[in-house]
Amino acid sequence: MSDLIHNHETGDTTGGDHKHGNKTLFKIDRVWLAIIAVVVAVFVLDTANTYDVVSTAARALLTTLPFILFAVLAIGWLKATGAETVLSKAFEGKETRMIVLAAFAGGLSPFCSCEVIPFIAAMLAAGAPLSAVMAFWLASPLMDPAIFAITAGALGSDMALAKAVSAISIALIAGFAMMALMRGGAFADPLRSAPAKASCCGSTAPKEEKPYWRFWQVAARRALFSDAALSNLFFLFKWMTFAYLLEALMLRYVPAELIAGLVGGEGLLPVVTAALVGAPAYLNGYAAPALVAGLIEQGMSNGAGLAFMIAGGATCIPAAVAVWALVKPQVFAAYIGFSFFGAVGAGLVLNAL
Repeated sequence: MSDLIHNHETGDTTGGDHKHGNKTLFKIDRVWLAIIAVVVAVFVLDTANTYDVVSTAARALLTTLPFILFAVLAIGWLKATGAETVLSKAFEGKETRMIVLAAFAGGLSPFCSCEVIPFIAAMLAAGAPLSAVMAFWLASPLMDPAIFAITAGALGSDMALAKAVSAISIALIAGFAMMALMRGGAFADPLRSAPAKASCCGSTAPKEEKPYWRFWQVAARRALFSDAALSNLFFLFKWMTFAYLLEALMLRYVPAELIAGLVGGEGLLPVVTAALVGAPAYLNGYAAPALVAGLIEQGMSNGAGLAFMIAGGATCIPAAVAVWALVKPQVFAAYIGFSFFGAVGAGLVLNAL
């Protein structure tokens, strides 16, 4: 994952600006401002329970710390070795082979839901079939090794595995469905005339170079590893702190009956509801599991929680805007449809197991 992606996606404006004398010397990160504001609000409105809310969030954060460290090391390794460049190999060969490889490569890729956009633009411009691109497109923001670790830490290994299997399954179904539709004459010209050049994450298309697996032998790559690891450590720590603080607030102040009434139970409606609210309520692939953990503790079903994470991860508002800017409306509609119905299907299957 790019060590720069978090700045634009999350509104991270930490850092100084010494080139503009009369301007603010530094800006405080908006997420940390939100964390401080929440704690202050709880202290002012409910002083007696402030310690309980903060300590609940802190205990949950410490429990997840080993998974955060694993995620940080995985991201640093991906950046330092240049392993992201291997992904382009998934878009070579027979179309059926490409779809399968793209689905699995998407589950390993370190792209967020909108960082993947310029990669997709480059692949489509290079002539890669839309079927394989769609498979990669759907799997990539839903799962990678770091997200798997964070999900396992917050929700357990079973839920992390369910999300990984769901991500790849949805990608495969979408890829082969797109292949059938394209053979029937649909989606012949998917791109808009001026595809997006960059994403909300500040990413660029992958460079043409081979991975360098023994990155520790090169000083520049060692520096890249440490930079990526540290920047993502601060990023994950910030978002996980915010997520667990929200979880603590829900456990303290949101009636369990309300959550259970909206997204509890094993029927169709709770799963559909969770999928519908997933996009606007979604934080990101790292913070969402903690939020879902709080919702499940309040009465949300596991299937609804899975539907919330899948629908939100693939179709969150920034990603949807970027997709709309890149492809024509019919392709956008297919992308939204596969995401939503895939999320609902995954949730129903999990509830049935």
